Amino acid sequence: MRTALMIASLLALPLAAHADGFKLNSDSMADGKPLSLRQVYKGFGCEGGNVSPQLSWSGAPAGAKSFAITAYDPDAPTGSGWWHWTVVNLPASVHSLSEGAGSAGGQLPAGAVQGRTDFGESRFGGACPPVGDKPHRYQFTVWALKTDKLPLDADASGALVGYMLNANALGKASLTATYGR
Repeated sequence: MRTALMIASLLALPLAAHADGFKLNSDSMADGKPLSLRQVYKGFGCEGGNVSPQLSWSGAPAGAKSFAITAYDPDAPTGSGWWHWTVVNLPASVHSLSEGAGSAGGQLPAGAVQGRTDFGESRFGGACPPVGDKPHRYQFTVWALKTDKLPLDADASGALVGYMLNANALGKASLTATYGR
């Protein structure tokens, strides 16, 4: 039994080490720091720019055939969090999105699909926590997928996108920013 556990641990090391190499970076925000007003929603009582952040990633797991991006607030007082952005079917050759790519009028790579946010829109929806709440966490995640295309369209809910991502993920990397008002 002890030998079997050692072998299992050793076999898992390359996967863990490789997963550690998958990184998400941003020129628009920093891990653990507050979002700027550019990434705050315009509506629901918030007066931000509603601009999707610049994102870049490196060190994806071998075999990644496409990427996806999600932005999620686990602190939203809904019982199920709040989906701020989902983008699927980013080609494997793409390793960054410019600031504003997911916003109204933004330019995503050909074939990319933005799902419906909890604001009811198929584009980026910035932070907008309730007044007086402690600052919320906004988890931006890039997903490396084992398939080149997910069968999703602009009406896909965050829950459906999340299900499909978890079923097809080779790895993921995240940044978590905060925002309160």
